[in-house]
Amino acid sequence: MITKQLRNILLAAALLLPNISWSQDIPDPMNPPRLVNDFAGILGGEERDALESMLRGYHDSTSTQIYVVTVNDLSGYDISDYAFRLGEKWGVGQKSKNNGVVILIKPKVGNQKGQAFIATGYGMEAIIPDAVARRIVDNEMIPYFKTNSYYKGIVAGCKVIIDLAGGEYTADAYYKKESPIPGIILLIIFFGFIFLSGGRRSKLRSGSIGKNIPFWILLGSMGSGRRGGGFGGFSSGSGGFGGFSGGGGGSFGGGGAGGSW
Repeated sequence: MITKQLRNILLAAALLLPNISWSQDIPDPMNPPRLVNDFAGILGGEERDALESMLRGYHDSTSTQIYVVTVNDLSGYDISDYAFRLGEKWGVGQKSKNNGVVILIKPKVGNQKGQAFIATGYGMEAIIPDAVARRIVDNEMIPYFKTNSYYKGIVAGCKVIIDLAGGEYTADAYYKKESPIPGIILLIIFFGFIFLSGGRRSKLRSGSIGKNIPFWILLGSMGSGRRGGGFGGFSSGSGGFGGFSGGGGGSFGGGGAGGSW
């Protein structure tokens, strides 16, 4: 007959088994500790060092930890669940502030869709609400990921997160910020209509094309400058990153959002 003490031991073991299982599915952080853990190998060496330098400098000045993690396999987990579990296992963020962020990326390989998710620690949820996290992934990161420009997409996403955390603008202001593309399309339609209707009457009277040149130049500059200036301030770094001891014991409560391509 099973004694009460043995039954309690078996019950405790049964409760621990799921935690042991998922803990084994989630990789350990790289050693020595880094904020950029590129298990999928989608970044070049200089890109990893530049990104590490940027995030390390931000951590040193604010204590906020932004981890970038890439994996080729989610081990059967939903990407959000994987990101939360990884954040908990690694203790991303400071224990007293829970100011950690995990940017998890599973690159697109063959017919498998690519996925990206931003998980926020308890202390970052008000700064980066779920709707804002989703917009960062969809608007800042995935357009680059679709062309395999992973480094540019990651830096673009990190820059918005850093600006939000630093109070450069509020989450509400960022969320309401509209892309100039719809307005440009309307302008093209409007001026195209004028151009066509005017051409029928005047057969393009002299000077009509020249007068429109500034407008088309403006359109080109607006389109090309949408993400301009996002990467100029980050040096490539020397590859030596001493003094970082890893996660500080932060916790995650389910905040964040992501997307796929």
